[in-house]
Amino acid sequence: EESPDSAYHSHGSSLEEEAAERMDDEEQERLLSYWQSVGRGHQVDVPRDMAEPIQQLTRNNNPQERQTIPFTLIQRKEKLGDLLYEKRQYGKAKWACIKMKEKQYEQSICLGFMKLMRYICEQNSSGLYLGITIPIVTIVHTNESQSAMTQSVTVAYYLPEVLQDEPPHPFDSDIIIEEWPSTIVYSRSFRGITNEDSIMREISVLAAILESPELCLQDTFIIAGYTNPAAANRHNEIWFLQRP
Repeated sequence: EESPDSAYHSHGSSLEEEAAERMDDEEQERLLSYWQSVGRGHQVDVPRDMAEPIQQLTRNNNPQERQTIPFTLIQRKEKLGDLLYEKRQYGKAKWACIKMKEKQYEQSICLGFMKLMRYICEQNSSGLYLGITIPIVTIVHTNESQSAMTQSVTVAYYLPEVLQDEPPHPFDSDIIIEEWPSTIVYSRSFRGITNEDSIMREISVLAAILESPELCLQDTFIIAGYTNPAAANRHNEIWFLQRP
C-alpha cells in the first residue's frame, strides 16, 4: 500500500513539472512578443513558430558560449589612440547562407536571421542545437559609384569548428552551405542600427581612411553583426574585401 508520504512525493513532482512547463510557456510567450514588437519596428512579422528557436537562442546566448570566427590580425591602424581599422585574414571556411531581397535592408536581415536561427536551433539533419558563432554577416552590394545599395543581400552564419568538415543539412531549401575562400578584410567598428543610410555612411568613412581603397572590391561589402538584430545599441563592423 502506498504511504501518504510517497503519494505526496509523486504528486508533488508532477506539480513541479507542470509549473516548470508553465513558466517555460510564459518565457516563450514573453520572448516571442518582445521579438514581435521589435520586428514591427523593422516592418517584419515574427511568426509564432519562431517562439522555440528564440527561446533556445536566448538560453544559449551566454557570451562564453559564443564562438568568435577565428582570424589572423595583420595590422591595426590607429590615430591619436583611436582605432581607425584592422586588417585581418579570415581562413577558408563553410558558411550557411541565405539570399534575401526585401524592400528594406532591415527586413532582409531580420527575416534572413530568423531562417538561420531555425537551422541553428535543431531544424537540420543532425537534429541538434548547433551553437552561435559571431559575427553573423551580411553581404551587401552597391552600384559602382558607391552611391546606392542594391536590394539583394546575403545573410550568413559561420559553422562552428566542429561542424566545418561535415555541416548538417538545413531543412530549409533556401539555406545553402557555401565554402568561402581565405580573404583579407579591412574592418571598422560602428554602433547602432544598420540600414541603407548608416551602411552607405560607414562605407564612405572607411573608403576615406584607407590608403588604397582601390585594392578592395568596389561594389561588395560585409556588415558584421555582434549583437542580435533585436538589440537597440548594436555592435557592428563594416568590412572591405581585398581583391583576390
